[in-house]
Amino acid sequence: MQRILGIRIGRSRRIPIFLGLMATLIALLVAPHQVVAQVTAFKQAVAEAASRDQDIATYYRASDYAPIWTEANETQRGRRAALMAAITTAHLHGLPTARYDPEGLMEKLKNVRSPRDRGLAEVEMTRVFLQYARDIQSGVLIPSRIDKLIVRDVPYRDRQGYLKDFVTSDPMLFFRNLRPRTLEYNALMREKLRMEQLLAQGGWGPVVPATSVKPGEQGKNVIALRNRLISMGYLNRSNASSYDATMQQAVREFQRDHGLNEDGVAGSTTLAEMNKSVETRLKSVIVAMERERWMNIERGPRHILVNIPAFKVEIVDNGEVTFETRSVVGAAEDDRPTPEFSDMMEYIVINPTWTVPRSIVTKEYLPSMQRNANAAGHIDLIDGGGRVINRSSVNFSKYNARNFPFGMRQKPGNDNALGLVKFIFPNKYNIYLHDTPSKNLFSRDVRAFSHGCVRLADPFDFAYKLLAAQTDDPVGFFKAKLATKRETFVHLEVELPVHLIYRTAFTTPRGHTQYRADIYGRDARIWDALSKAGVALGDVQG
Repeated sequence: MQRILGIRIGRSRRIPIFLGLMATLIALLVAPHQVVAQVTAFKQAVAEAASRDQDIATYYRASDYAPIWTEANETQRGRRAALMAAITTAHLHGLPTARYDPEGLMEKLKNVRSPRDRGLAEVEMTRVFLQYARDIQSGVLIPSRIDKLIVRDVPYRDRQGYLKDFVTSDPMLFFRNLRPRTLEYNALMREKLRMEQLLAQGGWGPVVPATSVKPGEQGKNVIALRNRLISMGYLNRSNASSYDATMQQAVREFQRDHGLNEDGVAGSTTLAEMNKSVETRLKSVIVAMERERWMNIERGPRHILVNIPAFKVEIVDNGEVTFETRSVVGAAEDDRPTPEFSDMMEYIVINPTWTVPRSIVTKEYLPSMQRNANAAGHIDLIDGGGRVINRSSVNFSKYNARNFPFGMRQKPGNDNALGLVKFIFPNKYNIYLHDTPSKNLFSRDVRAFSHGCVRLADPFDFAYKLLAAQTDDPVGFFKAKLATKRETFVHLEVELPVHLIYRTAFTTPRGHTQYRADIYGRDARIWDALSKAGVALGDVQG
């Protein structure tokens, strides 16, 4: 008899039992080394691949290189599935699917043969995850790189925060909650799908080959107009060949949805808008979705919304528009376009003084005064201390834009350039809302005439609506201050968010999508940048 590892065995069974015990001992001794080697190889691969991205490297170091995606357990399988579902449907959001390369990522996972392969795939999935999360929550583009007057503060989230939150969340729910949760974003997604379907079907058909079509007319241009209105959904199917009352009403509805004067006449401006293609409208929708991601913020239960190309200012209470007025915005030239940003309205000025901006003084008034010292005589010339200067004592010809030592100021009154009231949300761009004596401009289709500030068609009613939150008699309060003819500052007890936005495509509570002209060309530049990033029209891949 003999003992092996403390176990007594018979002679006849000695060899096979010995070999079995030795195999077990070898397995116990070797397997831990293999596991350690595999773990080490995985960590080294993760560290190497992550070193190109500081946030990814920091996250994995802090978690001791624990995998997020690539283990075989149910939790990480769920994460992989959620990420793949998100990036393969990115086109639904107008995002550049190719940027996330779902096919390439899937291939990389299929080809994992070693711990090193797994480590490299792990980091690649994290990189794609972070790119997608940033894109869908805050936008593909950096606004200020597209246009210097898109000065919006985009709410970028900490990239390591994405990872920390994701590993403690339900994966599918996490991805659903990244996109803007606004009704507007969802409505734009629906409009994008509708436009893509129209595009696949060939669009709206032939354009109207005329510069103008008027009520009462007959002939081929009227038939072309009729067919265009039918294909766009503004007119029921009909064989009518005359521009009758029904067609006139359809034209009015089209004009309403495109911000045009609703006269029912298919003039040159109306036909130019009507003849725009499905592709053009689809681009506007996709750009609007990108812009909505830039504003993925809490806008305030009550806020003021200024849509620049819609020439419209609204007060919104709990998602409902409770006040609306026409507006005039900055002209599309030089430094006059209205910038895009958000701020807080703090006070109202009744009977305002207009301190003329330096750029207007030197570019517009100084040349006039050099030709005629009494030009713009309704505006006072003032020195650095604010004292009024007698113009006859000034030799304007010896000054230029750089060395002109005077300013200009207009007293309160009906002819003041700011009208009788202005609304201030202090900002470094010197932009505010105000009244104007030039009321005739509000009847025009395109209302881009100011030096950047926003003029209101109904400034008194706008003031009443704001003041109603802090006085029982807003009309009486306002008129009493106005009657003094003195400049009066009225602070809002509750400051209001003001959002100056630029939407050439937006939706209404009735479900219509409205379109406006790209007055500053900003949306065209945004689309070009999105296209270069990989966003494509009609991207309906599965």
